Amino acid sequence: MRIETCYFCGGPVYPGHGIMFVRNDAKCFRFCKSKCHRHFKAKHNPRKMKWTKAYRKTAGKELAMDTSFDFEKKRNRPLRYDRTLVQTTLKVMKRVSKIQQRRHERFYERRMRNNQTNETAQGLKEILHFKDRLPLSQLPRKFQLQKLATLHQKKQQRLAREKQMSQKKQEQEQLQQQTIVKTSNELQTMQTN
Repeated sequence: MRIETCYFCGGPVYPGHGIMFVRNDAKCFRFCKSKCHRHFKAKHNPRKMKWTKAYRKTAGKELAMDTSFDFEKKRNRPLRYDRTLVQTTLKVMKRVSKIQQRRHERFYERRMRNNQTNETAQGLKEILHFKDRLPLSQLPRKFQLQKLATLHQKKQQRLAREKQMSQKKQEQEQLQQQTIVKTSNELQTMQTN
């Protein structure tokens, strides 16, 4: 059982699945689904379609050059069946798939290392911008302390403002009472005269 690869997207084409297109020069093109076949007929470039393996490799998102890919190359030389040869090839296939998986993981980690630092820098920038609106539990420890200090300052300022407002109100009430007392005294003196 041979698992072919899709000519357009690079995905697997299992036996009995997909579409096979044979050109006039007897070249076979296999497609995993009608979407790939349609794009091929429309002469679209797979390197410009973001969902294809070709795009991911040209954009540097996937491992493109590796010696383990040489084992996957198609060999059309007919070989006489040999039981030991089949056993060794199966063992080698398993080993090569493990090696490929490890290399893909290493490549992904290397690619994401810079991305992680960029994300943390972007996150810190956003935290600094919106730190007044975020709840304390979502902030890092350093910013929690800063936010607590700013909250304490704001509370002190608010209390000072409230105190000033209450003092002004008391002064205004005292002035009103004094004016009322003065007017009442003036009225009494006028009545007595």
